[in-house]
Amino acid sequence: MLALGLVLTLAACSSGAGDAHDITGHGSASASGPTAKPSPSGRTATLSKAAYLLPHGSYFGVATFHAPARATTDAAAAAAGRHPRILEYYQGWDEPFSAEDAELSYEQGALPLVTWEPQGRSRAADQPQYSLKKIASGAFDAYIITFARQVKATGQPVVLRFAHEMNGDWYPWSEQHSGNSPGDYVRAWRHVHDLFQAVGSTQVIWVWSPNVLRGTKNVALEPLYPGDQYVDWIGIDGYGFGEKTAGEVLQPTVDTVRRFSRKPILLTETGSAPGPQQAGWTADLFRWIKSTPNVIGFVWFQHSQDEGGQYDYRFDIDPRTRAAFRQGLESLALSPWPVTRQAPQ
Repeated sequence: MLALGLVLTLAACSSGAGDAHDITGHGSASASGPTAKPSPSGRTATLSKAAYLLPHGSYFGVATFHAPARATTDAAAAAAGRHPRILEYYQGWDEPFSAEDAELSYEQGALPLVTWEPQGRSRAADQPQYSLKKIASGAFDAYIITFARQVKATGQPVVLRFAHEMNGDWYPWSEQHSGNSPGDYVRAWRHVHDLFQAVGSTQVIWVWSPNVLRGTKNVALEPLYPGDQYVDWIGIDGYGFGEKTAGEVLQPTVDTVRRFSRKPILLTETGSAPGPQQAGWTADLFRWIKSTPNVIGFVWFQHSQDEGGQYDYRFDIDPRTRAAFRQGLESLALSPWPVTRQAPQ
């Protein structure tokens, strides 16, 4: 149960009491926060959060540049020969939650996975105005509470990936930047989670998503983990950069995570850089998923370099990789869409 002080704080924020916080980094915002985009009418009811947590089969997801736009979903589905059941997209803290985008995902037979980045429009690694200390201390409560209520109003499960790749040194929410200190990440995560719980936004699927250990300067994962009571899925981001197998990229991180949690694992970003190894790496990814317990699926980062990828990760630019991808999906028992509506086949 939340402390009385937190509940009183929520009440004050919801009534507009107190000073307005600068939630965008571009000037003052009202205490009630930005206005959510309305959800289309006539929405079909979905199942509860619990129906999605342990899928019957593997999730196939994509993160496309314009997700969840239908055109990019349809293009990925046509190339893959299967329809994605997760659509991942990104937003910073200068944006409200879009109920319209979440509903558009559902209309396409896919869970919305929102990667929620506590930063403004800048992509600088150091942004002290969005420090973890400020988040944990309540400086952004007005924005977070409004966001949580907007999510709740959809009446549908939403996958929320807050402050991903925290073990790297390339984002402002790294404990190495923005005036952050060890322990600040966990405190910020728990504070955000508790605010959602306090307003009754309990259908969120919380995804804690580190980068694979490679390239993170030996940053320990366990001190960054908020705890099983604050996390539903563990997301892992890992890409092939010339390795022959996906297992050598992903398995060391999975082994590390399993020492402190048995939560289901979703690959929340994956892909392979172009080159002669790409098709083989892609084929091995599907073998690895099939043979690794507790991995419930993957999201392929379907972006070119012009669209923000470090490399062109699109699986359909090389015919051999596209064939490996399609064959890999055929080999998996993919999760059916678990909602009570007609979904694309």
